Amino acid sequence: MQSKAQAPDARLERAVALMDDLFAIDREAREQNLSLANRHVLRQERAPALLDEFHALLTAMQASGTILPQSVAGKAVNYTLKRWVELTQFLDHPVIELSTNWAENSMRPIAIGRRNWLHLGSKEAGPKIAAIFSIVESCRKLSVPIRQYLADVLPGLPIAPSSPWPNSLPRPTPQRWQSSLSRQPEPVNHGVARTNTIDRTARGFHCRRGLA
Repeated sequence: MQSKAQAPDARLERAVALMDDLFAIDREAREQNLSLANRHVLRQERAPALLDEFHALLTAMQASGTILPQSVAGKAVNYTLKRWVELTQFLDHPVIELSTNWAENSMRPIAIGRRNWLHLGSKEAGPKIAAIFSIVESCRKLSVPIRQYLADVLPGLPIAPSSPWPNSLPRPTPQRWQSSLSRQPEPVNHGVARTNTIDRTARGFHCRRGLA
């Protein structure tokens, strides 16, 4: 990032240092293997002061007139201030990651296979496929066995009561399902039996279509 004078700007260097300090908080949480609740506490202790200084610094830079609005630095400052509320949601929601690396990497297989999936069959299929990908990637992030999760949750969907979501299901999301396992021991071979049922159904479907 460069200012109008094309010289190193101490304000820009300080802005980058503040961002590094914010990421260092989450890095420390990962290194200590902290839970989301404990990471939230760590963020609340250290992040607000950094964010206050960061916001004040960006506001002063924007008002100074020494950074061209269409320069790389000017665009970065304007983008950050315009979306400040969205960018600071991680303070209230510990599940939100500061870095988008995981989300971007999880979408990479989709981008690679986009040509193979160009035709979805109908306009309504797109959001459904996106929802399936979201569930699969959530399971991967949480190290939840995808087959076991689907085998446990999907059979209850057709008979779920019509009460408002998410009260209609006791364990709808991968995170809730994972938490419920730690409180409720699974019956012996319960997941295996359901998984085998799904496997047999899938094999039968492929055989009827001549795919196996």
